[in-house]
Amino acid sequence: MNGTERIREAFAKRKAAGQSALVIYLTFGDPTPDSGASLMRAAAEAGADVVELGVPFSDPNADGVVIQAAMERALGQGATLRGALEAVSQARASGCEIPVVLFGYYNPLVAMGVDEFCANAAEAGVDAVLTVDLPMDELAELHQPLSGRGLGVIPLVAPTSGEARIAAVREFEPPFVYYVSMTGVTGSQLAKVVSGPERVAAVQAATGAPVAVGFGIKTPEDAHRVGSYADGVVVGSAVVQYIADGPADEAPDRVRAFVGSLREGLDG
Repeated sequence: MNGTERIREAFAKRKAAGQSALVIYLTFGDPTPDSGASLMRAAAEAGADVVELGVPFSDPNADGVVIQAAMERALGQGATLRGALEAVSQARASGCEIPVVLFGYYNPLVAMGVDEFCANAAEAGVDAVLTVDLPMDELAELHQPLSGRGLGVIPLVAPTSGEARIAAVREFEPPFVYYVSMTGVTGSQLAKVVSGPERVAAVQAATGAPVAVGFGIKTPEDAHRVGSYADGVVVGSAVVQYIADGPADEAPDRVRAFVGSLREGLDG
């Protein structure tokens, strides 16, 4: 089973149970570079279905202050793309089977070399890649070498995305589509999702893929509301803040508790 199939299966299992998939974002290197594998395991044990592992970048312009601060902390401790891949490899070696999406910006991938990155990602056990700054009309240059190794790409669709852009997603056969619930940066307050269920249903129909909604989902109540009509919900800044709000050695316990509460909210 390739990476795309593994992620699709995770969404399909939740759908069959009448539930929404839970996608959890973590910034690699925060609170420490050595904590990556343990945090992924904690999220998986608490009921997450997919982990997005953020690669620290010096100019995270799509991210809000919480994730920017986490990236600064991670970079200050020497976190790198290679380190993130090693964390995935360590998680796999410890028996953690949760699908992993490597999440970040395109520059570090180019610096490593796209082909080398794709080979390294496949070897580490990554399932898919999301690059927030790679335009749709250039996504093929990443999709092709990834798909050749059984990995997928996760496209972003926004409230401002036109019909042609959304329809173009279908050619990539993504594991899921990340629907950004609002304009702005991560960590914003959850407002009324543009067109709500109708918009999500339109994206599902146009792309032929499950749709996970992110940006602004911070509480179990938020997750329940959005999960009532989306295939999945993505929680990032709130998780990162929980990690920051306490001792580093207790971060896995805080992740486990918070992700567990989100899972209960989705299923309740």
